[in-house]
Amino acid sequence: MSMLSIENLVANHGLLNAVKGVSFSVEKGDVLSIVGSNGAGKTTLFRAISGVHPIVSGSVLLDGDAIDNVSANRRVEKGLVMVPEGRRLFSDMTVKENLMVAAEHGRKGDWVLDKVVDALPGLKSIVNKRAGGLSGGQRQSVAIGRALMSNPTILLIDEVSLGLSPIAIGELYESLDHLKQKLDVTFIIVEQDLNRAITFSDHTICMLEGSIELEGKSSTLDKKDIYAAYFGVEEGADA
Repeated sequence: MSMLSIENLVANHGLLNAVKGVSFSVEKGDVLSIVGSNGAGKTTLFRAISGVHPIVSGSVLLDGDAIDNVSANRRVEKGLVMVPEGRRLFSDMTVKENLMVAAEHGRKGDWVLDKVVDALPGLKSIVNKRAGGLSGGQRQSVAIGRALMSNPTILLIDEVSLGLSPIAIGELYESLDHLKQKLDVTFIIVEQDLNRAITFSDHTICMLEGSIELEGKSSTLDKKDIYAAYFGVEEGADA
């Protein structure tokens, strides 16, 4: 049985049909990357899976149980946790306070403050600083740490490296690689950096205009096919 299964999911963004009958499954411990250009439907898909965006039809199954009518908070309690695009930290609170808010509202488990700070070394020097004064890379690390404080079994990270400098992206992925080896967690990431996405993940899905255009094992997918699916370019067509 798959850890997470998405079955014919349809979701709208305003009047736009943003997600069009998307289906896929993720096994326990896998890392799935979802790529696609702006407007491909990636964030709407993530928000629908996490329960903060309504679905028109289809189903989200966690460990075989449909959670379509389960609130976002209850999904967190069941272990499905999302790091949203934009990080959305409490700017006037310290890093520690941001992490502890998640601990108070998440489910109980092994991921407590000290363990999270040890797992994300960049947090140690900023744990008592206010989140509003942090760099983009630091804010993303705090957002991931906050998600860990909820003790997830499935961690969705939307737009991992959006707006970050190359140095910050490198440091962030070093932390993610460390977590991937250490955590008994299934990762699903949205990433616009195709090389990062392919290298980090076991499987890759490429979305185009709300649908899955290409999917497969990251190690066997041809980059030319991924780029063609990403931009919606038919093989042999002029660029």
